Order: sequence, then structure tokens, then C-alpha cells
Amino acid sequence: TKENKRHMGDTKHFCPVSLKENFVLYPGRYEHAAKYQEKMYYFSTSEYRDKFLKNPEEYVAHNEPIQAPPLRVCLLGTHGAGKTTCARRIADKLGIFHIQFEEYLQELILPKTKEKVGPHVDEEPEEDDNKMPILSQELEDFSQTMTKTETEKSKQEVELTDEEEAIKANLMDNEALPPEVLDNIVLDWWRKEPFRSTGFILDGFPRTLDEAQYLSERGLCPEIAVYIQVEESDVLDRLFPPRLKKWKERQYKKMENKKKLKDLKAKIRV
Repeated sequence: TKENKRHMGDTKHFCPVSLKENFVLYPGRYEHAAKYQEKMYYFSTSEYRDKFLKNPEEYVAHNEPIQAPPLRVCLLGTHGAGKTTCARRIADKLGIFHIQFEEYLQELILPKTKEKVGPHVDEEPEEDDNKMPILSQELEDFSQTMTKTETEKSKQEVELTDEEEAIKANLMDNEALPPEVLDNIVLDWWRKEPFRSTGFILDGFPRTLDEAQYLSERGLCPEIAVYIQVEESDVLDRLFPPRLKKWKERQYKKMENKKKLKDLKAKIRV
């Protein structure tokens, strides 16, 4: 083994073309290998091997060692496993970016939806006490007014683009994001500044086999992937109490508003 390592190229078992052009440590394959100056280089694809052989001096070290890319971490786990809490601390300690994937998707469509969407969003719009009707005619037409308001609101909604519709469907119904949509989101984190030279911890991506396959096909390799495994009971203990508290608060406020409306109707009758 030591003898083999001694005869490996500057990038060891990683593809030198992927490192040079995409700044990614992509593991090479033994079937895509080539020898240059008595050293073996391994490539991610046969195309990259041919590209290397045309101009090998461009991809090998000269006076200084080849610079390695920054740390890129994929942090995975079920909802409520504590990914975001861990990711924030790791990012702060290592000085890298923290990207919460689903939160990032929410931000992309928030200017048009005006509120977060999806099953994990447990926030409801606050009811405005100032909008409580104060005239008898408004009280009589209260239900009709509310219906009209909802209809007008739906008409005034801004039309979403195809990409925004795909993102909304993913957040709402867990429908897969098309590769062309992922290209507009994910590629920049590997290939553009400031992420390219600083590194990041990607919280909650990839979430499915298709998304993992997408990263592989695009040559977007994280340096490490961590999966946080927790018991269902731990997730339940963490998520249930605060959600139950919010639900009780909303129910209490609804009862208070119903009581105010009832008292107002009685006052108008008198």
C-alpha cells in the first residue's frame, strides 16, 4: 500500500481536473486512470482523463502544492433531529457558511407568497382586533364580507413562475425539485464566491435519493456527510410541547375573539 501511495499523483485518488476546474475533491475511478511522469492519476470520467492527457502540466503541482478546497459538509437527519442547532454551532466554530436548505427555499418564494408554506409551518396569521365590526349592517353581512375578502385576496395573489411553483410544490407536497431548478440553487454554493473559497455546512440536503444522485451527476462532492440519528420519542419530546403551547394560545385567542364579537352583537341589539 505504501508503495502504491508513493507512485500516486499530486491529488492522490482525487480527480485533478475536477479539482482544478470545479474546485471539488471528486474521487477518481480506477478504470479512468492515466500515468504521467511515472505517477498514477485517477479521474472521475473518461472525458476528464482525455482532457488531462492533452495538457497535463495544467493540472499538476509545480513550485507549490495544489490548494485543497474548503470544508463542505452535508448535515442530514429527520425533522426535529437538531440539525439546525448543530449546524449553527459548527459553522460558527469553523468560520464557514450555514445554509438551511428548506429555509432558503422559503425565502425564494416569500416575496410572492407573503407567508411560509408547508406542513412544518405551524404559524397562523394573527387576527386583528381592530377589524372587529362596529356597525349593525357590518354584523349582518359579516360572513358575506369575509367570503368576498377571501375571494378578492385569491385574485390579487401574484402569479408564480414555473420555478417558484416547483419550489412551492416541494415545500407543500414534497414533490421532487427538477434538476434545472436545483441548478439555479445548488451550483452556486460550490462554484461561486464567497461560498467557493470559504466553505459551508448544508443543513437538510440532500433529502432524497434523487437529490443525492443529482449531486453525484453534477460532480458536487461534499468533504463529509453527517447523519444525525435520533429516536422517535426524542423528536416527539422536542417538538410536541412547543407546538401544543402555540396551539393552546391560538385556541384561547379565538375564544376571546368569539366572546368579543358576541358581546358586541348583544350591545348593538340593546
